[in-house]
Parts: sequence; structure tokens; C-alpha cells
Amino acid sequence: MRCVPPENKPLGAEIANCRQFLMGELRVAPAPPIVLPLGGIAHRSVLRGLGLSARMFPFAHGAVYHPPSGPILAPSYHCSRYNLNTGRLTAPMFEQVFFNVREILDRL
Repeated sequence: MRCVPPENKPLGAEIANCRQFLMGELRVAPAPPIVLPLGGIAHRSVLRGLGLSARMFPFAHGAVYHPPSGPILAPSYHCSRYNLNTGRLTAPMFEQVFFNVREILDRL
């Protein structure tokens, strides 16, 4: 996303405001075959922008979702200093997400 709110804790209105930029990028031809949202907020924003349900496609690091329409989704924990320092996200975990995305792209 292009918006960085104070303390990296966006309000709902800020997330909705920034979604217009995200959706603009997803509409540019050619449409991306896969989207890698970094963090739960980004994942839910992509889902909302695409009209998809968070219940059907819950945020899970390393998951791969194939919605009936739109791009494949491959969410990851955000690579923030907090996530790295706490061990929620490690370099091997992050690298695995990109490895999985590369494999998906190679099959398309």
C-alpha cells in the first residue's frame, strides 16, 4: 500500500481510502495473475476490493487461494521490523512464500 499511517496502525477509513490505489493497480492491463498481500490488513483490503469474503479466504501466512475470479492470492506476514524481531516471520519463511509464488507463476 502507498499509505503509512502514524504508528503503522491504520484506521478503517484510511484503509478504505488507500484501497483505491490498490484497485487501480489491479485493474491495469495485463492484470496480475497473483497478488502477494503483506499482512492481514493488506490481505483483507485485497479481498474487499475484489468483492471476496474474508471467511472464505482467511489470512494465513503461506496460504495460496484460487478465488473464482481475480488473481491468485498468496498472503504473507508483513516483513516489518516487529514481525522479524519477534520471530513471527523469519527469513526462511518469507523466502518460502516467494519460492511458492515462483512455482505458481512457472505453471501458468
